[in-house]
Amino acid sequence: MSGTFVIAQGGGPTAVINQTVVGATLEIRKRHPGARVLGSLHGVRGIRDGNYADLSAVPEEQLRLIAGTPSAALGSTRDKPDAAYCEVILAGLKKAGADAFIYIGGNDTSGTQQILTDASGGSIAFVHAPKTIDNDLQENDHTPGFMSAAEFVAGAFLSVDLDFRALPGIYVGIVMGRHAGFLTAAAAAWQLDPDSGPHLVYVPERPFSVSAFIDDVRSTLDRHKRCVVAVSEGVSTADGRALVESLIPPEKLERDQHGNVKLSGSDLPAALEHALADGLPGKRARVDALGYMPRGNVGAISAVDAREAFDAGAFAVTVAEQGGGSVALQYDGGKTVLRKVPLEAVAGKTRHMPDDFLKPGANQLSEAGMAYLRRLVPAKYKVGKPFV
Repeated sequence: MSGTFVIAQGGGPTAVINQTVVGATLEIRKRHPGARVLGSLHGVRGIRDGNYADLSAVPEEQLRLIAGTPSAALGSTRDKPDAAYCEVILAGLKKAGADAFIYIGGNDTSGTQQILTDASGGSIAFVHAPKTIDNDLQENDHTPGFMSAAEFVAGAFLSVDLDFRALPGIYVGIVMGRHAGFLTAAAAAWQLDPDSGPHLVYVPERPFSVSAFIDDVRSTLDRHKRCVVAVSEGVSTADGRALVESLIPPEKLERDQHGNVKLSGSDLPAALEHALADGLPGKRARVDALGYMPRGNVGAISAVDAREAFDAGAFAVTVAEQGGGSVALQYDGGKTVLRKVPLEAVAGKTRHMPDDFLKPGANQLSEAGMAYLRRLVPAKYKVGKPFV
């Protein structure tokens, strides 16, 4: 395979997604001298519009600088192609003379690659390279982007717990994650001891009740004189509706272009602040949404995450040479290994946080959950135990 490789980035940017682009580009240049490497600008839209950056011509020094830079250097898109859109993409790839298409992203991205594989008849190798701070891809122990985002979240909650020791009250931090709670759970990764925050962790995998939440916060205040809480933006009530749908009138809910309720923004923080004011009147309380800050923060790039993202890009070239598939990061009990898995094993599927990562009947991390986080997000700072 020495013709043309197309690379694109999809979904939310991360701190290390550019490592995957550069890992693939340099591996192609090493193994296939003379091959063209085209970076599609703004995901599959670039293929549709014939809008590319020629990565073959970029000096290696410049590529490696881009690799260490957060966000998606090629631009990204939230487009979720259906079969008709995929026909347009396939026509664009053929027009570019593509022999392989490496698409870096999450489960929607892998779904696009599956549709394209089925439509192409084997004329092009389609590869999905993993990326998501949500850490929710099937077949993967963890995904590139997660560890860096988790470091940010762990540091933020360690810091806010120290703050609320000094001036006690209630703090609720809302963390990204529509269907999986891994990133929210990372709030507990750097706890100083069992008395440290976050004292409560709420994830999409367990139903959320406002009344039970107020009771949990009240009992935590009685015990610790403060309460630090981590909440996934995607927590749902027992009927399966997103919490924000239960707290905000339907006419005021915002939705994205796919009809999904927007979980970010000011609606959920305001609703939780009102719930706390009603349930615990007179208590000092603050609700913040971390929003996009964790996903591509230049001050929280994990060296291991960066290396694994680069290696995933390089391994994607091997998968392309084998006819296509999805790159998976798996744990063999001693180290992370890269393996090729079928696209259909990942496409459109969600990996949820295991139930045993939380204590039974309690909104706190279990030893199994803490062990997983210690392996991926080891403590980075030594902090003195406060007197209060």
